[in-house]
Amino acid sequence: MNHLDALESQSIYIFREAFESFDKLAMLWSIGKDSNVMLWLARKAFLGHVPFPVVHVDTSYKIPEMITFRDRMAKEWNLDLIVGQNTKALEAGMDPEKGKVVCCSALKTEALKATLSEHGFTGVFAGIRRDEEGTRSKERVFSPRGENSEWDFRDQPPEFWDQFKTEFAPGTHLRIHPLLHWTEIDVWHYIQREDIPVIDLYFAKDGKRYRSLGCAPCTASIKSNAATLDEIITELETTRVSERSGRAQDKEAEDAFERLRIEGYM
Repeated sequence: MNHLDALESQSIYIFREAFESFDKLAMLWSIGKDSNVMLWLARKAFLGHVPFPVVHVDTSYKIPEMITFRDRMAKEWNLDLIVGQNTKALEAGMDPEKGKVVCCSALKTEALKATLSEHGFTGVFAGIRRDEEGTRSKERVFSPRGENSEWDFRDQPPEFWDQFKTEFAPGTHLRIHPLLHWTEIDVWHYIQREDIPVIDLYFAKDGKRYRSLGCAPCTASIKSNAATLDEIITELETTRVSERSGRAQDKEAEDAFERLRIEGYM
């Protein structure tokens, strides 16, 4: 078993352990590379299909190509797609000009919490990785949340030697992270090995590409000539630039991302 086989095996184990232990599960789908890998792993874990709904939070500010890709893949993979949106905030004029963190809180966090509540989901899979951002390094694979999806990173169950706590008090909401042990370059190696579909925005055009995807006003491309999977992997092997360097909300305040996650952000 090589490195990618070991990563895949652990992720599939996490999926099956969660599916056996919890009712009313869903998966968060951002349309990015990590959540596409997560979907691929779910299909492997459950014999070619995803046996729970897939939730996409649409802020209305996503890069248009992302929505096109979402709708195409949802049809091709026969996904039970739920699109959540904070229409009240949008109708009231919420946009990034109000402040990136304020906008994310309203159009992502509150939209997500409302969608989970509306459908009664008690647990959701999320495609975060510990290496992506410092706050996420504090996460657990099975991470309990409060009644309003708030995250207390100071009070999380220990997870030693892949022994996961799967018994929680009634009413506990869970975020489950099948990719927590992966790295960015692991994800790209796996995409290459498995030939997983990803959006073209990741591949360089005219000297620029996206390394991390989000809302159009808050997501910048990076300088790059990496137009193939091999070139992306080679670039990542030498770069010192942060993966989320193009995400504007991370730069608005030093603790901006941590505050968003404490409130229930993905």
